[in-house]
Amino acid sequence: MIKLGLIGYPLGHSFSKNYYLAKFDKENIHDIHYDLYPIEQIDQFPTLYNQNSHFRGFNVTIPHKQAVIPYLNELSEEAAQMKAVNCITIKHQEGKTILKGYNTDAYGFEKSLEPLLNPHHIKALVLGNGGAAKAVFYTLEKLNISYKIVSRNSGTGDLTYEDLTKELLAKYSLIINCSPVGTFPNIDSCPNIPYEGITEKHLLYDLIYNPEETLFLKKGKERGATIKNGYEMLVLQAEKNWEIWQSNF
Repeated sequence: MIKLGLIGYPLGHSFSKNYYLAKFDKENIHDIHYDLYPIEQIDQFPTLYNQNSHFRGFNVTIPHKQAVIPYLNELSEEAAQMKAVNCITIKHQEGKTILKGYNTDAYGFEKSLEPLLNPHHIKALVLGNGGAAKAVFYTLEKLNISYKIVSRNSGTGDLTYEDLTKELLAKYSLIINCSPVGTFPNIDSCPNIPYEGITEKHLLYDLIYNPEETLFLKKGKERGATIKNGYEMLVLQAEKNWEIWQSNF
């Protein structure tokens, strides 16, 4: 039995477990199991794979996407550049355990964003500067889209929410929410931006997928903007993870 899993803390509702178990059932894959491993401290991680040689891979979520890196032997190019990992492969070779980290969040974000981009989407505002934003920064740089980071504190971003004006929003037609504001069950919350500055030229992308339409997206939709949630990004990164793991089985 090959074992795969998700590490992070806390792990309540998990897209990953539900997705992979449904995938395995649909595709009649019976020799692989996926489960959740809520570890509060990252130093608990080696215990999982050292005690069970059946592990071949993990997904990594908050708060361990960066903290897990010292426990890995190798990093893919994009993971090294982002300094964030969401996918790990495990190989057992000549008595050694080799762990390699990847970041498929960037792949999922890029492939779900690209079809929506128009020539005028050349400047972006990124709301939030946490681990989830690393894949967004990487992708925007790859696509040659300049961006400013909006943070609650002036020391952790280029702009604060207080700096945002209707006039400023007119210059940034792509707005990406990487903050957790608006996630279920806090569906009545949204990032504090001047929504009156949103127009039909804007593209609002929210990494949140639950609820399907956050208040951030609703407000953008009301102003005629194109909107997109994070569900397709999740599916695309999940399939990329599977592709990576399979090549290492």
